Formats: sequence, structure tokens, C-alpha cells
Amino acid sequence: MKVTQEILPDSQVGLEIEVTPEMSKQTYDKVLQKYMRSVNIPGFRKGKVPRQVFLQRVGVGQFKAAVLEELVQEAVDEAIKQADIEAIGNYQLTSSFEQLVQQFEPGQALTIQASVDVPPRVSLDQYKGLTVQAEEVQYDAQRVEDTLEQYRLNQATLVPVEDRPAQMGDVAVIDFVGKVQGKDGELTEFPGGSAEDFEIEIQEGRFIEGFVQGIVGMAIDDTRDVEVTFPDEYPQEDLAGKAAIFTITLKDVKEKELPDLDDDFAQEISEFETLEELRNSLEERYRQEAEEKTQANKEKALLDEIVTHLQAEIPNTMIQREVDYLLTQSLMQLSRQGIDVNKLLTKDMVAGMRERTRPDAIEQLRTTLALGEVAKQESITIDENDIQARIDEMMEEVSDPEAIDHDRLRQVVEEELLQEKILAWLEEHSTVELVPEGTLADNDNGADDIDPTEELAAPESEETTEATVAAANATIEATAEVVTENSEASDGQA
Repeated sequence: MKVTQEILPDSQVGLEIEVTPEMSKQTYDKVLQKYMRSVNIPGFRKGKVPRQVFLQRVGVGQFKAAVLEELVQEAVDEAIKQADIEAIGNYQLTSSFEQLVQQFEPGQALTIQASVDVPPRVSLDQYKGLTVQAEEVQYDAQRVEDTLEQYRLNQATLVPVEDRPAQMGDVAVIDFVGKVQGKDGELTEFPGGSAEDFEIEIQEGRFIEGFVQGIVGMAIDDTRDVEVTFPDEYPQEDLAGKAAIFTITLKDVKEKELPDLDDDFAQEISEFETLEELRNSLEERYRQEAEEKTQANKEKALLDEIVTHLQAEIPNTMIQREVDYLLTQSLMQLSRQGIDVNKLLTKDMVAGMRERTRPDAIEQLRTTLALGEVAKQESITIDENDIQARIDEMMEEVSDPEAIDHDRLRQVVEEELLQEKILAWLEEHSTVELVPEGTLADNDNGADDIDPTEELAAPESEETTEATVAAANATIEATAEVVTENSEASDGQA
């Protein structure tokens, strides 16, 4: 069998395969025997159907198509092996299948054209001596005070107010009726615009802009008309951008009585015995967070820079696999939030998610390829003991090892440790200039702010870890079929 190769864009290799007459005849006879042994035709015993009767029954064209499918697969597999090609994913038939069916005759030569994806050729024109800027996140002592104040607000007691009007920070109980101008010009009530005994905190950002401000200054049993305008992007489209009048009656007012900030308070809301210990814990937490964000900024700056020096044409197969991985991660996250992905997903939805995920997949692959090339050039590897130590550390959080996919866990740990080591090498051999926070455009600090209302020093429990693992496993099983089907559809295998 003669095989001619051609280098194509996007890390593909084109194949022109000349199938020999012997191979076409052998495949035809093999498929014919397989079908004739299994077909059921009235009047004939199974496996005893004459060839001509069988062909008349199934149709010559349909049978030739079945033979050709197997012949193409065998020819491409043999061509890949013969040419010693490191193919990834499925082949793509570039010849017209319909024309091949018309041309095919058993015992005659046939030329097939196909292409296969291969690993990309990767090069970096520079990876040493990079110069980048990264924002330095400073520790802000005020965050400790803000967090303590938020804890006090969370523990506040509501006390009735009778001797003054409502003011910002109070909690009000109101009746209200909302009206908007109808098509006839008259003010009319709208669905969802009225309520009785509605409790609302009089704070900026609550409800529609201007609503809570209108309550300020009201006394109990007062009624007031408050004019507001719905935001242009209000979810209820028929109200978006419209002016409205709410008739508000104040029925009750309560103010927040905050607990004293002392050792007793610290003991009530945390595991600490004294307020000083609580403060020290918060300070340590926010200092560490600032350091971690700064480090994340440095690593992101290095990654963004090194990718600009990458030359690589990424094959579609790699992109589709990365899309599958990222999509599965998203579905696992939805599952952990209690969302039933089986009821949520349709094939159309998955197809849309795949399309939106593709740019992220390409960006992630470019980063991975760049880091891999650095590791290759500098012979950066991970020690087996380090891998096992990290795995042991993670497994301490789980009481049921059977729930863990150990092969996948090992792969994730190895990739994580290798990336950490490569980034450390890059930082050591680059110049990273730290600049004040907010200096760089499109800043991404690399970590979300810690919500001050979160529990202090709350490590992930065994129950949480195991629930996460179980949800992940269930989600992967539940979504594998729909994700895979969409992936195969986009691969374009003939």
C-alpha cells in the first residue's frame, strides 16, 4: 500500500492512500461473509443465503458503502502505522464518501484521501530573562475592623423604635403598592408590585434605587408616595427603564443593637478565647491572602508573557478534548451547587456551552504547551516522593478512599506540582516588577476576596470533601454521554 504524506495547517497530516486490488478484494469478501452469516432472509437458513440473493436484498450500493467504511478505517490505520505517524483523535476523510462508493469495485485499486491530527510542533522564541509587571496586593489593616464590625452586625438584636423616625440602618416593616403608567396613561398596579408586612433593611443597594431612601424620615403609620425608576436592565422587561410610584405605609421600625466587642463576643462567634486572638487570626489571614494574591499576580503575568513567545498550531482534537474537560468541570460545579444537570442539560445547551468554552480551552492549551516546552528544555521533573506526599496530604481529608479515582488524582497532583515547579523556575530566571494595586489595566488578582461573613478558619470537612467527590463522580457519569456525543459530532469523523 502506497502512502503519501503532506503537512497541513493546524497540526494535521494529509494522507493519500493507494489501496491495492488485493486489499479491496479481501475486505469486500470479509465483510460479505460477515453479513451473510448473520442476515435473516425468509426461505433460507441463516448463513446459507446465496451471494446474489443477499446483494439483491440489501442493495449493492448500500453494501458497497458498508464495505467502504471498513476499508477506509483499515487503510487509514495501516497508513498511520506504516508511516509511523503519532496520530491523535479520529481521522477526517477528505475524499467524498459518495464518490468513493461509486468508484469502488472489489479487486480494483482505490485512492483514499484523509487527514489526521498530530501533536503540535512547539517552540518558544524566548522563555529566559522575561520582564513583566505584576500588581502587589498590600495588607489592609482596616479589613480586620470591617470584618469584626460585620460579625457584630450579624449578631445584632432588633429592638423596637418608637421615639424617632426611620433612619438608615433600621429594619422597617411596610405595606406598599406600586403603580406604573399604563398604555392609557393611567397609573395601574403591576404584578409583584405590592406586599403587606414586608420587612426591609434600610440600606443603600436594597431594592430599587430610591425606594429605601423614601422610607427615611417616616414615622410609624405614615404613608408616603415614593417615585422611583426601574433600571434599564431590570429582569422584568415590561418594567425596565420605567418610572413608578410606590405608596408606602410604615408599620414598624426596629434598630440593630450591636453586641460589645469583647472576649465574650469572640468566644461566641469563633473558636478563640479572647478578642486579641481573634484579631490576630484575622490579621494573619488577610496578610496571607495579600501574599497569595501578589504571588498569583506574578504567576499570571509570567504566563501571559510566555504565551506571547509560543509558536504552536493546536490541532482540533486537542481543543475538543480540553473543551470536554472544562465543560465537565463546569457541570461538576453545578452539581455541587445542588443543580440536577440531567434535568438541566439538552444537547443544544451543551453545544452552546462547548462553543463558548472553546476560547478558554485554546488559551489553557497554549499555556500548557508553553510550560511543557520550558520543562522539556530545562529538564524540569517532579520527584515521586513529592507526588506521594501531596496525595497523602489530600487523602487525610477523606475517610472513604474508595470514592476517589486514584489515577485521576495522581495525574492532577503531578500536573499541579510540575506547574508550580516550572513557575518557580520562570520567576527565578525573570524580572518581575511589583507595581501598586490598580496600576495595570484589566487586573485580575488571581483570587476572590474572602467574604468577611465566612466562618473563621473553617477547613473543608471530611463530609464536604466526600460530598464533592461523590458529586463529581455522579456528574461525570451523568453527563458523559451528552458531552461525548456533542464532542464526536464536532470532530467530524466520516
